[in-house]
Amino acid sequence: MTPEEQLAANGRTLPEAPQPVGSYVPCVQVGDMLYVSGQLPMKDARLIATGKVDSEVPTEQAREAAIQSVLNALAQVAAHAGSLSHVARVVRLGVFVSSSPGFTGQSGIANAASDLLYEIFGEVGRHARAAVGVSELPMNAPVEIDLIVQLHP
Repeated sequence: MTPEEQLAANGRTLPEAPQPVGSYVPCVQVGDMLYVSGQLPMKDARLIATGKVDSEVPTEQAREAAIQSVLNALAQVAAHAGSLSHVARVVRLGVFVSSSPGFTGQSGIANAASDLLYEIFGEVGRHARAAVGVSELPMNAPVEIDLIVQLHP
């Protein structure tokens, strides 16, 4: 089963790759490594949630925001590489969570994105990760994700 078919089997679809909202490119390839810029939980050109996790955005909604953000990152990969089948390995996932003071559940938010990557890619979807609480994110997003993948030569 291709990664796109596995995604569909999980009831998800790959969105169109979002356009950058600043002065940067969506991804940069160096050798066989693809570095995907930070992706917000955008759907249909709008954030699916705004605010700080725990006080304004419930944890479950933040988990969905993490999933949408990783789907957007994968859309950038597919747009660049032509297909998710070109992914040899998911190397690293960075998850930034706009957190209310005292909130320490960033890893639970990040697990939603990590679990989806494993469901789509299997063992090659297992990755190194950072889950970081931050005070603010662009556009008042609750989550931002960046991704590094290795492509087949």
